[in-house]
Amino acid sequence: MTHLELRRKFLEFWKQAPRNHVEIPGSSLVPQNDPSVLFTTAGMHPLVPYLLGQPHPEGKRLVDVQKCLRTDDINEVGDAIHHTFFEMLGNWSLGDYFKEDAIKWSYEFLIKVLRLDPKRLYVACFAGDADASRDDFSAKVWESLGIPKDRIKFLGKKDNWWGPAGETGPCGPDTEMHYVLANGELSEIWNNVFMEYNKTADGKFEKLAQQNVDTGMGLERTLAVVNGLDDDYLTELWQPAIKKIGELSGKKYEENLKPFRIIADHVRAAVFAAADGVTPSNKQQGYTLRRLIRRSVVQAKQLGFDPVRLSEIAITFIKIMVPVYPELSSHQQEILAAIAEEIQRFQKTLDKGLGLVGKIDPFDLYQTYGFPIEITEEIYKEKKLAFGKKSFEEKLRSHQELSRTAAAGMFAGGLADHSEQVTKYHTATHLLQAALRQVLGDHVRQEGSNLTAERLRFDFSHPAKLTADEIAKVEKLVNDWIDKDLPQKKETMTYQEAISSRAMAFFKERYPEKVTVYSFGNVSREICGGPHVEHTKVLGRFKIIKEEAVAAGIRRLYAQLS
Repeated sequence: MTHLELRRKFLEFWKQAPRNHVEIPGSSLVPQNDPSVLFTTAGMHPLVPYLLGQPHPEGKRLVDVQKCLRTDDINEVGDAIHHTFFEMLGNWSLGDYFKEDAIKWSYEFLIKVLRLDPKRLYVACFAGDADASRDDFSAKVWESLGIPKDRIKFLGKKDNWWGPAGETGPCGPDTEMHYVLANGELSEIWNNVFMEYNKTADGKFEKLAQQNVDTGMGLERTLAVVNGLDDDYLTELWQPAIKKIGELSGKKYEENLKPFRIIADHVRAAVFAAADGVTPSNKQQGYTLRRLIRRSVVQAKQLGFDPVRLSEIAITFIKIMVPVYPELSSHQQEILAAIAEEIQRFQKTLDKGLGLVGKIDPFDLYQTYGFPIEITEEIYKEKKLAFGKKSFEEKLRSHQELSRTAAAGMFAGGLADHSEQVTKYHTATHLLQAALRQVLGDHVRQEGSNLTAERLRFDFSHPAKLTADEIAKVEKLVNDWIDKDLPQKKETMTYQEAISSRAMAFFKERYPEKVTVYSFGNVSREICGGPHVEHTKVLGRFKIIKEEAVAAGIRRLYAQLS
């Protein structure tokens, strides 16, 4: 089965009666208006408002394919089944069907559509704890489908509870499906999350107003399983790139599994991140992209080929994925430029760092010059220098703990925080965009935003630094519109109707057939998921506190409400 067939079979299965789901397009890897995560790490991220009860314009049953990027277990990449970038096949029930239908339909898809062997299927259910009871109901449904008790495991929160993605938000017990591979190992291929709870800021788990089903099936793992493979990298999603690495290095995949897999995984992830507008930097999404490219450079050097040629592997992935993601073709130039520039930058850093080996602490080579631990250790061994692995690992643990603490503070708002203050800031971004277009011109397009309870951050296309006069004019326009107490108007219509009605649509993503349009007087009219304030007067005073460059032709504003 090809990757194109697997996607098609999944989407068609959920759209057919009696399931009757509506297909919606996946979202960007870079979340919009979500301060809690750097990247979309699960299919549920773009749907949080609807999981919390806001009506979705396409109804209560949805199905999609979502691009995801996770770096939590980046050190696991190199085995047969872990990936940083992956595609999540997902179906959704927003307060409609629940556990029994979700499980029965999942089983039907695996056994009847994909024709997997039911005797090789194991499942896991939530064991229960002080926050939520043991999920005997799901286990009974699995038993009714023929899964014997000895292939049903009950596990705790660490294994069988999903979410929230941030500190707060929707979450709940899940039931996982594991399949026995040809080598006898188990691979988790699907997870049905039963979102019954909302974790609050004080750590309590409250019942949600509606019960949701959120499922996630990893395309890469499932494709391998369906084709009888116990290594994801043997499928057509990876093989052209694996062969290209073999050509460039003159080495065999079977004898160099880990470096081949790391290069293939990281270059593919870099391609998709760059396609969604991320550029290498020392901060946030840009730092992740930088890390992925630099790790690829190190592995290329280990395999003995010029890292500049990593761009050829990127082109291979663009060719593989362009039938599903045509934007890879239109953004090819930016993708290759981002990768090439970072490779060149890192090559200089590597050369500089190599000259300092033995003169500075090995951990400083890692932290300051980006030397991965395995490379640093190898260089010290070659030069017959004491590496001090124990000391290095202690410093690394301390560094990681500080990073985690900082990240927890940064993302404390929880996934897609819809508190009153963040809702105000979300509305303010609409007024800000309208003001920028009026003052600077219609070339202004939103390129991204990040909202917290303390401020808004807004990225937009513009070729030059804003003058003090331009900033003052933008502020005045926004405050004038706030004073006019413009009412919110919310409409649901088809995407084409929305565009015909002169609604703005800016994000680099495909929109569903039906969309929500929010208007404020005749000032702002945008396709948006919401939520927004009912009247602008509640926003108070609007003040721009900082303006800076982000990339060529992209500016960034920070603003506060008081």
